[in-house]
Amino acid sequence: MAVRKESRPVALLRRAVAYEVGMWHSLYRWLLRRPLVHTPGAEAFSYVGVVKPILGAFIALSAIEIPIFDLILRHTVPWPSVRHTALALGIWGLLWMIGLFASLRIHPHVADAAGLRVRNGISVDFMVPWTAVATIGARYRSLPSSRAIQVEQDDAVTILNVGTGSQTSVDVVLREPLSVPLPKGPSGPVTAIRLYADDPEALVARARQHLTVSLPGSDS
Repeated sequence: MAVRKESRPVALLRRAVAYEVGMWHSLYRWLLRRPLVHTPGAEAFSYVGVVKPILGAFIALSAIEIPIFDLILRHTVPWPSVRHTALALGIWGLLWMIGLFASLRIHPHVADAAGLRVRNGISVDFMVPWTAVATIGARYRSLPSSRAIQVEQDDAVTILNVGTGSQTSVDVVLREPLSVPLPKGPSGPVTAIRLYADDPEALVARARQHLTVSLPGSDS
């Protein structure tokens, strides 16, 4: 029996609902100080530092704007329902931005014995096995846009950029093309992955320890 393909609007709605649920779940875990549990020996690497000042400014401005806008509506709009609706939307927007920050904080990159887990909030989460990695190095690069996921072609090399704040700081070169899961579905085969980490040197040093162990013929 043929499987019916999901329509684009339904797929977009499904992703939007999943993103919203994940955002509130992240906010809940962050406020209650319940970080995700990693495997023994795993090390987490943050990537939120570059966007923390920007998100902090937006959150602070929104928190100031809500009571001011409510005061203006209180004296200019005679319908309480309009003011209450605007107040509710303002509070929702403020909590949403805090949830976005929380999702970045509690979903870091993780290096463990299996590989490098690359993340960007709740939207990007995939594992790159150490056996698939040829080399890894620290290098800061600027991206042409602020989109978290960007793919670029450089001669015969297909690069997947998982950026933060329009930047990457870690280059991962793969032994052979690899397809990884992304929000819109599996990527095409990529030969290099670039990501951002607040401390790229520490991530690279940790990764190279695992790479030495995973090399063919080395002791496990």
